[in-house]
Amino acid sequence: MVAHGSAFPVAKLALNNSVPPILMASLRMGLVLIILIPFWKFKIPEKKYFKSLIKFAFSMGVLVYVFMNLSLFHSSIISPIILGSQLAIPFGILASAVMLGENISFKKWILIFSAFIGILIIFFDPQLANNFLGLFFASLMALSFGLAQVYSRELRHLDTSLLNAIVGLVGFLILLIISYFIEGQTLLSIVSINFNSWLLIGYQAIVVSLGAHLLMFYLYKFYTVGKIFPFYSLFPIFGIILSYVVFREVPTILFLIGGIIVITSVFFLHKIK
Repeated sequence: MVAHGSAFPVAKLALNNSVPPILMASLRMGLVLIILIPFWKFKIPEKKYFKSLIKFAFSMGVLVYVFMNLSLFHSSIISPIILGSQLAIPFGILASAVMLGENISFKKWILIFSAFIGILIIFFDPQLANNFLGLFFASLMALSFGLAQVYSRELRHLDTSLLNAIVGLVGFLILLIISYFIEGQTLLSIVSINFNSWLLIGYQAIVVSLGAHLLMFYLYKFYTVGKIFPFYSLFPIFGIILSYVVFREVPTILFLIGGIIVITSVFFLHKIK
């Protein structure tokens, strides 16, 4: 959870070094792909997985990371972005109800409602007056992550390295094309990236995208999903602490109230079966 929480401050540092947001997302996915190629061995999954795999790869490999970087790029403060990512859980539950016909209990409805109330309270923080565009992209990031979790239900039997490698491939190629047409001068931008920025991008790919996820999959061998998932509520706490350490962001009263409501709501959403 420390690794997951650190992803946001580290990405913001790279963006502050003039790395274009969409290109940075593409390079992150490209590094993930390169590292996983020896484990993937270019195995092609069965055709029955193709549709869900494409949807998952696009949601997770393209939308999640591009909206994450755009939200950080358009925000001067990043703690609200970290909290906004917690909406992925309510969005995922709502998407499961709409797309898979799953029932949402009354307790879950209350917790989903309270999570959005917490975000609404944070919206009234005067410090966010010039950061609404970043929060909008953060909401899209959370929605994309929630959709990705729904699509992943049909891919649980696939090998993890194969799944992540395909996500890396799709994310790298599509984001690179988008960066070329929107941000322009792609080759020049890549050449201009300094060593420190490459370290930050490498950290996101190796420590966050691979290391943190592999550690979670390792825990799944010994513990149930119900026992592990509540710990996801910790990563915004670590992320906010790191934001203070790196950027000296001091939370306001409104942010603390809204943040406590959001994290508590998401924690209990994880706990309810």
